[in-house]
Amino acid sequence: MNKNRVAVAMSGGIDSSITALLLKEAGYDLVGVTLRIWDYLSEGCEEKETGCCSMEAIFEAKEFAEKLGIPHYIIDIRSEFKATVVQNFMDEYMSARTPNPCVMCNPLIKWGAILDFADKHDCYYMATGHYSQLAHNEDRHYITKAADASKDQSYVLWKLTQEQIQRTLLPLGEYTKATIKKLAEERGFVKLAKKKESQEVCFIPDNNYRGFLNKKVEDIASIVSKGKFVDSQGTVLGEHNGYPFYTIGQRKGLNIALGYPAYVLRIDKEANKIVLGKQEDLLTSEMIVTGYNGIKHEDIPQDIDVQVKIRYNSKPVPCEVISSDGNTYTIRFKQNVSAVTPGQSAVFYEGNDLIGGAIIVQ
Repeated sequence: MNKNRVAVAMSGGIDSSITALLLKEAGYDLVGVTLRIWDYLSEGCEEKETGCCSMEAIFEAKEFAEKLGIPHYIIDIRSEFKATVVQNFMDEYMSARTPNPCVMCNPLIKWGAILDFADKHDCYYMATGHYSQLAHNEDRHYITKAADASKDQSYVLWKLTQEQIQRTLLPLGEYTKATIKKLAEERGFVKLAKKKESQEVCFIPDNNYRGFLNKKVEDIASIVSKGKFVDSQGTVLGEHNGYPFYTIGQRKGLNIALGYPAYVLRIDKEANKIVLGKQEDLLTSEMIVTGYNGIKHEDIPQDIDVQVKIRYNSKPVPCEVISSDGNTYTIRFKQNVSAVTPGQSAVFYEGNDLIGGAIIVQ
């Protein structure tokens, strides 16, 4: 395959557009690819047909590709996305876990579909607008944090395979977001530089996952009923609306007055109970993770300083492996952390380098 030919993911936003622009200016032969993964209107989301999954965004991507003078293709993978990412999202909440759909989408949908396209169009590389950087040593291809720490997206890339990383270009990793916006303005794309960016789950435009579950989970009313809020001793404190509608660490929206700020400590699906407590009750020194995928190291190393992030916006904390059983690890934090949440990703770092990641079990 042609190593100068790149299939570049284009969503219509500033990051993917400037990714294409930078690669074009660097002399690569580009093919623009936009994934059609969701249809708000046909999925009953009439309140908003905008965002990265909308037809408007697809047309904006196509228009930008035309300005660059590169061919542009639209790949319809709505059925695959719904059957994998969206179904997993619903299944996880219905199993009393809190998913991160981007973590699943990246290797299965985005990289999967675009590299498949690349294979058919003589493109060795694919490129995206993620803010992360790439590196390699004698044995492994791996991911490192972006130059702009506030925009780093390495956390959601831990499930990528070695082949996927090897065939990836991430041009934005060495830039700050401010620089990218300035670059867009300097090239005459002022509207693009000022375009508002979505912070929502792409297939939930109003950011109301509870409403989404109520619409999309078949027979949810017969599966989920109201239950009891309890404290750690089992004393009933009040009534909740159903276990899938709560997450570990949640404080807002509990609609219960206890005389102190209450937080969700645990979710008991079988008993349909939500355990509440104080903020300090969320602190823990250990967690169990499973499904580890090695990026820089095949296993979580025990002879180097390792840090872990337990959610996208959390700060990395020092940790160590205290036991392992197959691909399941018990991790001890060197300082207590708050709100370890089953279903979320635990992503391990060696300095700025992404070691690997796993799913939190408890």
